[in-house]
Amino acid sequence: MPARLSILIPVLQEEDALPACLQAIRQQQAHDWQVEILVIDGGSQDASVALAEAAGVRVLSAPPGRGTQLRYGADQAQGDWLLFLHADVRLPADALTALAAARNRPGVEAGAFRVIHDVHADAGSWTKACLRMADRRSTTRRLPYGDQAMFCNAELYSQVGGMPARPLMEDIAFARALAKATRLERLPQAVRASGRRFEARPLRTTLCWWTFPFLDRLGASPRLLSWLYG
Repeated sequence: MPARLSILIPVLQEEDALPACLQAIRQQQAHDWQVEILVIDGGSQDASVALAEAAGVRVLSAPPGRGTQLRYGADQAQGDWLLFLHADVRLPADALTALAAARNRPGVEAGAFRVIHDVHADAGSWTKACLRMADRRSTTRRLPYGDQAMFCNAELYSQVGGMPARPLMEDIAFARALAKATRLERLPQAVRASGRRFEARPLRTTLCWWTFPFLDRLGASPRLLSWLYG
């Protein structure tokens, strides 16, 4: 019997990004997976929910906040493995093949993909340079970020206490918890992530990237960081 995989996608006003995200999943070869897709909506006022329903995926409603939405979705998921996917991230064509191969390797319980950020041709040189730095980080740093499509088996997810229901940096907190429990597998395949948020506020976003993990380790509250992020 194929292993069960739950793909969890939190959305809030994602009508522009969601169709490409879902299409990239639909184009996958299952490769010993029984796949369920859960879109967890945080109160969208656009066509996000309608698009998800039209695509035939399971739609859930949760209070807004990516950590809260992902935690709620994981509580409802039926999968033996969980894949956490941002709505503006597209899986590579061989993602499920790579994930199945990783699942079958001894000792692999969790991990993430590399990331390549898409950037508009007319974006400034600073924006392009910073996004390329972020791409390189995904190949070298121990802890992945949320836009790298993190995954883990359901047993380990429960063991580490699940996705933190916090307003910001839930991905770093979750990655740290996973890394304390197991070795994180870094797959060579790369997801494609939108650079839209960085392009909109490049200097502010760069500052957040550089300072927020440090402030989080010092014990700054998630609500304070969320307020600073805006």
